[in-house]
Amino acid sequence: MAVLIRPVAPGDATAIAAIWNPVIRETTVIFHTQERDAAAVAAYVAQRRAAGREFWVAAEGAAVLGFASYDQFRTGNGYAHAMEHTVILAPEAQGRGLGRALMAAVEAHAAAGGAHVMIAAIDAANRAGRAFHAALGYREVGHLPETGRKFGRWLDLVLMQKSLASEEME
Repeated sequence: MAVLIRPVAPGDATAIAAIWNPVIRETTVIFHTQERDAAAVAAYVAQRRAAGREFWVAAEGAAVLGFASYDQFRTGNGYAHAMEHTVILAPEAQGRGLGRALMAAVEAHAAAGGAHVMIAAIDAANRAGRAFHAALGYREVGHLPETGRKFGRWLDLVLMQKSLASEEME
């Protein structure tokens, strides 16, 4: 069965939470510590869509294998063309090209909406995440020591960035 990259549907929230929560609970891929239930995921999707963003899933039949979304990097109109994304795959979906496909959808949607750059904020210890982004054309633009805290220890954050537009925005 073919994998489709499509906008999230209302019935996907439970599956997204099932993929997201172990990452929140067990890893430093995400510095957040509060898990999300289906209602919180649905609200998060609605918030993104209200801002003109999209939330994508990789789906094989009815099974959701991963997701990606993006939003403005920082608040304020001066950052209106700088976006930050999230991309997470279920363990069984990794290594199949789905992360690349989700990122292509996120980047295309963001560029069509006027985004100039996409930013990845990655745990410095996450070598696989850094290599994944480098393979997609992201370059390291910052290293922020001891910026996050999880599991009783300080975490460094690496910022990677990719240009989405070839011309300057006003």
